[in-house]
Amino acid sequence: MNTTSQNRSVAIHVSDLHQSYGSFEAVRGVSFTVAPGELFALLGTNGAGKTTTIETLEGFRRPTRGSVRIFGIDPFGQPPELRPRVNAVLQHSGLFEELTVTESIELARDLADDPMDTAEVLEAVVLADKARNTVRSLSGGERRRLDLGLAILTRPDVLFLDEPTTGMDPEMRRETWKIISSQVARGAAVVLTTHYLEEAERLADRLAIMHRGEIRVSGTVSEVVSQWGDRISFRLPSHIRSQELPELPGAELTIDVRGGHQWAVYTVTTGTDPATRTHHALLPLLKWAEERSLDLERLESRPASLEDVFLAVAQGDVTDLVDL
Repeated sequence: MNTTSQNRSVAIHVSDLHQSYGSFEAVRGVSFTVAPGELFALLGTNGAGKTTTIETLEGFRRPTRGSVRIFGIDPFGQPPELRPRVNAVLQHSGLFEELTVTESIELARDLADDPMDTAEVLEAVVLADKARNTVRSLSGGERRRLDLGLAILTRPDVLFLDEPTTGMDPEMRRETWKIISSQVARGAAVVLTTHYLEEAERLADRLAIMHRGEIRVSGTVSEVVSQWGDRISFRLPSHIRSQELPELPGAELTIDVRGGHQWAVYTVTTGTDPATRTHHALLPLLKWAEERSLDLERLESRPASLEDVFLAVAQGDVTDLVDL
């Protein structure tokens, strides 16, 4: 695609990105776009290539092949026309331990054009009560919130968030989600990497899961999860063999071992309307159990989760790219 003719409503455009380190190809043909006012979560197994992809987007690496554009501009070398429009929370903080929170913010403000007021930043990241504290005295979660404050004080049009909630307790994490959502609401294009799958489920408009340098699954959370169907599971009675379990319409049976017990897990992916397919699969199971006077311990029916999809990708169960 001719980058000069790209749709300017697309903030980030990645096309057939390849990145190699000598003979090792870390990223193999990754493509995606991110629009203003959209949060895109880039997930992946360890060594999947997501960090290399993000570093290329941030302008620290030149693509081996393919192209990366931020508002139609090559970000390599962080050209002057992009610097005021792009900011990031990096995985490793660059804070000065001896400075106070306020001094850290004011130092960043001195280097920025038209920054937010210091008090506004403190309030935005809920650190007003820590304003006079040194960075050294902050908890890990508070440091990450200060990192976020330094990134948003420039009101960036593109914001990269690399593991932004590491070290936070659940309450602080949810407060940080509100801050991130406010950046999306004001129109920023946000790219998030995280190991907290719940975080991606809560925040992402769209997501992609990488494995071995490729995007294996992509789409909205609902699109991605719906491909993996629903789960029906129960603890297998000790006197019942797996061969005796019934076939359920549209379902595939697997046997898991948890806590020293075998569990029957049916994955329901085909059949009738997705809204009712699990209901139709449950009926013959319940009839089978009733005919044998069995109590199905810990019987559970639930939709697939993002964790189910992530584990399937990590275990190599997803061999074809899913382009949604």
